[in-house]
Amino acid sequence: MKRHFIYLASQSPRRAELLAQLGVSHRLLLADETEDAESLEEIRGKEAPATYVHRVTKLKLEAAVERAKRRNLWDALDTPPILCADTTVAMGRMILGKPDGERAAKQMLSALSGKTHRVLTSVGVAWRVGKQVKTGFVLSDSRVTFARLSKADIAVYIATGEPFGKAGSYGVQGKAAAFISNIAGSYSGIMGLPLHETACLLREAKIL
Repeated sequence: MKRHFIYLASQSPRRAELLAQLGVSHRLLLADETEDAESLEEIRGKEAPATYVHRVTKLKLEAAVERAKRRNLWDALDTPPILCADTTVAMGRMILGKPDGERAAKQMLSALSGKTHRVLTSVGVAWRVGKQVKTGFVLSDSRVTFARLSKADIAVYIATGEPFGKAGSYGVQGKAAAFISNIAGSYSGIMGLPLHETACLLREAKIL
């Protein structure tokens, strides 16, 4: 059964733009005030970055399916698929989440300076086949190398406000692109939605 749009359980404008690049229409399916969405991203112990990002994506997808049910959007057999994703930045096994202030952003950017780190994006899709609910997950794992950053470089970048709300305190599509000397992997995955892997999932869900 061909679907004509999907539900996007993410408020990231970059993910919306990347879906549009694939030619996929979407409607937002965002958490309301009764949900503690931030708690889903809490790190548990010493879990590996790939384990962490997959677990968070799975939790987000489960929450989104329950949200759709509560809003009576998941009843019909032709219910559109739900997509969610999570992106994390890692130095070795250390996970660099979203900074909670200027100090944290400075520490992260200083740690990334002159080094290569990983950007992992997990994508999850849930869809219905008859009365069954199926899910699929993919993982994009890329390497990003930063040039050496001076204290002034970091201070000026933080002053733009761009690091906040972003894993690792930077966005590849923004001003931080000037810091990146090399990328190995998926540029769209670093932005937050790997297009090749996502397209494979959406074909399985009959949306492409």
